[in-house]
Amino acid sequence: MPSLIVLSEATDQLAPSASRQDLKAATAIARLLGFPVYTLPPDLRRATTVANAIAHIPPPATETPALWLGFIPTPERYTAFYQALLQNGIRLLNTPTQHRKALEFDRAYPLLAGLTPESVIVQDVEACEAAIAQLGLPVFVRGAVQSYKEKGWQSCVAHSLAEAQHLTQQLLHLPQWSRGRVLLRRLEKLKRDRTAPDGFPLGREFRILLYGKSILSYGYQWEGDDPYRYLSVPEEEGMFAIALEAARRLQVPYLAVDVAQLEAGDWTVIETCDAQFVGLTQMPLIQFWYEVGRQVGEGGDNVRSG
Repeated sequence: MPSLIVLSEATDQLAPSASRQDLKAATAIARLLGFPVYTLPPDLRRATTVANAIAHIPPPATETPALWLGFIPTPERYTAFYQALLQNGIRLLNTPTQHRKALEFDRAYPLLAGLTPESVIVQDVEACEAAIAQLGLPVFVRGAVQSYKEKGWQSCVAHSLAEAQHLTQQLLHLPQWSRGRVLLRRLEKLKRDRTAPDGFPLGREFRILLYGKSILSYGYQWEGDDPYRYLSVPEEEGMFAIALEAARRLQVPYLAVDVAQLEAGDWTVIETCDAQFVGLTQMPLIQFWYEVGRQVGEGGDNVRSG
């Protein structure tokens, strides 16, 4: 049995959704491949405390790594579970500091100079004017944690100062998206073949999952038939190179890096995340769990500093 514990939030307490189905599929394959899987509650209303929420997980004989498979937690929730699990000999793949460095893009951005579009971090609408003076228009506007792209292109891109201020104000009122910080980013032209029904351009973008210095798996960001999901060997090598460099700079053990190809052919980092909390829909899941077991469960090259 792989020496890695999987902690999953795929429970029937959640309303049906694409995210829940994604979690259930990834959890089912982890069980099928022999990983010990234990459920974590999406909230503490039933368990009441973190100690109660993990009471059903038997402490291992020796310290064992664990992968949390779930939804983005608050910093407080992540820290509480990290500490409680560690006291029981279970170590989440990323420390609380590493978790936030990967997840909150304003923390990652200073380390990614030259790999990602130029950005300015603002904490109030008054700072938008100076940001636009530096970046020009249009700009992509996103929260420290996530963009608002589920609401369409118009909820992410500003073509005027007034639009930038409006989008910034919206995100600042959504702490789960911004945590009080918003990034205005230079809008780059990405290679693409399709546009979503809501007008969102589906750039040639891939999600790459890494553990330490190794690539575990990757998948195209968009569903459906798209000629740009297929990579030549040189394209794949270029994509991997920028993801590996981002991982080297961030020093986060279990990391997701979203990269996209510019119209000119170069690759750019779109965002990073703690890979425990990203969708795996487009990943080849059996290969992914095999690599996780091999690299993590068997003591692969990790990065534990930070």
